Amino acid sequence: MKLFVAGLPSDFDDTDLKEMFELYGEVISAKIVMDRATGKTKGFGFVEMKNKAEALETIEALDGAGLPRGKKIVVKEAEEQPPRNSNFNRSNNNRGFNNNRY
Repeated sequence: MKLFVAGLPSDFDDTDLKEMFELYGEVISAKIVMDRATGKTKGFGFVEMKNKAEALETIEALDGAGLPRGKKIVVKEAEEQPPRNSNFNRSNNNRGFNNNRY
């Protein structure tokens, strides 16, 4: 089960995130989302746990929990995002010109 985690401190890394969640069950992966432009954390990430029951218990235990640096984190089930369409708005890419050919 994939979990969304927000409110992470700026000095948290993937290892810190994984270790925090391993206290509650087996973690398949843990990834903090980084800003491509700055290389800094965006303050949220995702954790995938092997067992759904453990994941639900983890949400119960950690959602709203305070971290040592005074921040409260949000932990909830991640929502599936529809795949991004690489052809976004391609049909409307004529910049106002009529491309009809006769």
